[in-house]
Amino acid sequence: MTKKDYSKQDSNYLHSNPTWHTEDSPWKATQILKLMQRNDLHPKSIVEIGCGAGEIVNQLHQRLDDKTIEFSGYEISPDAFKLAQTREKERLHFYQEDLLQSNNHYDLLLMIDVFEHVDDYLGFVKKAGEKAAYKIYHIPLDMSMYSLFTNYPIGARKNVGHLHYFMKDTALATLTDAGQEIVDWFYTPTAFEVNNKGLSFFGTIIQWKRRFFYKIKPDFAVRAFGGFSLIVLTK
Repeated sequence: MTKKDYSKQDSNYLHSNPTWHTEDSPWKATQILKLMQRNDLHPKSIVEIGCGAGEIVNQLHQRLDDKTIEFSGYEISPDAFKLAQTREKERLHFYQEDLLQSNNHYDLLLMIDVFEHVDDYLGFVKKAGEKAAYKIYHIPLDMSMYSLFTNYPIGARKNVGHLHYFMKDTALATLTDAGQEIVDWFYTPTAFEVNNKGLSFFGTIIQWKRRFFYKIKPDFAVRAFGGFSLIVLTK
């Protein structure tokens, strides 16, 4: 598997996303911690593949009470790796290497908004799954009635490099097809808690509908209006 296969595309990506989405990292770390707490996970080693600027594992390093956990981040993009290096410290190390080519094994692997960027995403998930006993995935759910109506997938392809587009059922099926057992999952409301600024009048109406229906029929809200991701624990 080449660098191009799971990098978020070098300087072009950095130009379009100069912060490498570090502003979202505390929120993403919160979702990971919630899933870990729900399932009573106490790993001694945590690795993130495609860690970008490294802020998610940095947040976990700061916020997990167990100060013996070893954290690692693997990132093949030189631009992102330079950002990640600034966060390195005791028990937190970054590598500009392909984790899939290493012999290392961990208790918990994180793959946060990554495999939708990968050409051979199923093969990638299968190989990455061999690197840890437990895996946590965060997967954007780009497919909804609203996203199809607004042609959102082509925007995601151009702006953030998504090559594949998922709904809940296809995301979970991907992990099952990769030979992994689904342990737990829940929706994460990215539209409410992350991408909620600068909405147009029409966008505000859609946001209201998302909130209303998510309270009473979550699956319908996600399928109809989009704006959600999925976080999944597998083993």
